[in-house]
Amino acid sequence: MSLPAKRSPPNTSTRRRAVRVEVYDEPGHLIRRAQQIAVSMFHSTMGNGVTPIQYCVLRVLQEHPGIDQVTLAKFCALDTSTTADLAVRLEERGLVHRMMPMKSKRFRLLHLTSEGTQLLKKLVPRSTVLASRLLRALDGDEQSVFMHLLKKFVHLNNDESRAPLDRGFAGSRNGASGGR
Repeated sequence: MSLPAKRSPPNTSTRRRAVRVEVYDEPGHLIRRAQQIAVSMFHSTMGNGVTPIQYCVLRVLQEHPGIDQVTLAKFCALDTSTTADLAVRLEERGLVHRMMPMKSKRFRLLHLTSEGTQLLKKLVPRSTVLASRLLRALDGDEQSVFMHLLKKFVHLNNDESRAPLDRGFAGSRNGASGGR
């Protein structure tokens, strides 16, 4: 009985080239860099008055006044402790009012203050400028494709997040209802 011929191991340099990917071309690195760029452009366009996460919180409260902190966390894809800290900081700055309903002392309902509303009147138009700046390196077709793929990536991987986005109202403590 003859033994099968021994195959010589592939050239290690060929093997390294086949699996080696520059760190700068890895999706995770590129996504992190895109986030760094987006945050930098956010601050240079919107000013240093709020962070991107605070802006999201204010916008959600503008659209859903009176929601509780847990629902706000779901709508912003944040964990509840981060959301509670953000709500306290925004209240200290006079942008948000937190109130405990008479029925329950276990949660707080959130509303924008007049100062918060005035700040958003300045920031929302700037968000259009920010979007243009973020996408300006791409032509119109590329912008559409990029946004389509970015939304698809985020949507299909939502459950991989430590704090998945949940835009539904089911179970909201303020009794609001609505679909996704």
